[in-house]
Amino acid sequence: MEKTVLYQFLIDAPRAAAIWSVLLVLALGVLTALVARPEPAPPTDRTPDLPDNDEVADQRRYAGEVAVAAAGAAQNAGRHRAAWHRAQTELDRAWAAYDEAEAAARRLAAATAWPSPGTPRTPAEYAARERWLHHAAMTAYWRGDLTGRQLADALAHRAGWDPRRHPAEQEIFLARVVRDGRLAAYQAAAQQERDAWRTAELAADAARALSTEAYAAAQRLRPNPLPVPRRVVVGRPAAALRWRPARVG
Repeated sequence: MEKTVLYQFLIDAPRAAAIWSVLLVLALGVLTALVARPEPAPPTDRTPDLPDNDEVADQRRYAGEVAVAAAGAAQNAGRHRAAWHRAQTELDRAWAAYDEAEAAARRLAAATAWPSPGTPRTPAEYAARERWLHHAAMTAYWRGDLTGRQLADALAHRAGWDPRRHPAEQEIFLARVVRDGRLAAYQAAAQQERDAWRTAELAADAARALSTEAYAAAQRLRPNPLPVPRRVVVGRPAAALRWRPARVG
C-alpha cells in the first residue's frame, strides 16, 4: 500500500542583514554619544536651569548599565543566530539523507513488478535467507541506518522482519525501514530548526530593544540631542524556499 508523504516546510530567510545593520548603527551611536564631549550651549540672556548633580550621576550610571546590557544582548543574539545556522545545516543534511533513502526505496519497490526468482524451499534455503537477513541488518546498523532496537528486532525476527522471505523482498523491507527512519530524523531536524529560528528572533528583538534604550539614555546626557534613528521594520521575504518531500511507496 502506498502512502503519500506531502508536507511543506517553510524556511524563512531571517531578517539577519537588516537587523544586524540596525544593531551596528545603534551600537555606534551609543558609543559616539557616550564618549563625545557636550557641545557648548549658545549664549542666552538667562542661565538655563541645570539638572541636579545627583540626577546627572544617576543618568550616567543608568546609561552605562543599559549600554553594557545592550552589548551583552547583542552577543547573545549572535550566538543564537549561529545556532540557527547550525540547525539549518543539520536540516539540509537530514533532507539529503532522506531523499537518498526514499529514492532507493522507490527503485526497489519498482522491482516488485517482477516475480522473485524461484528457489527450492528447503531447510538449507531458509537458513541461507536467515543468514542474508542477519548480515544485511548488521551492515545497515554499522552504517547508522538502523537503531539498536531495530537491529534487535531484525535478529529476533520481530516487527515485520521475516527470514522466510526471499532476499529480494527482505531488501525492499530493509530499504523502507531505513527510509522511514531518515524521514523521522528529517522531521525532528525541521522542528529543531524552527525552534532555533524562533529563539534567534526573540534574541534579536531583545537586543534591538536594549540598543534603542541605550541610545536614548546616552542622548539624554547631551545638551543638544541628535535625532533618534528611525526604526527599520523588515518583513518576511515574499518568496521562500519550500521543501516538498517526494512521493514514497
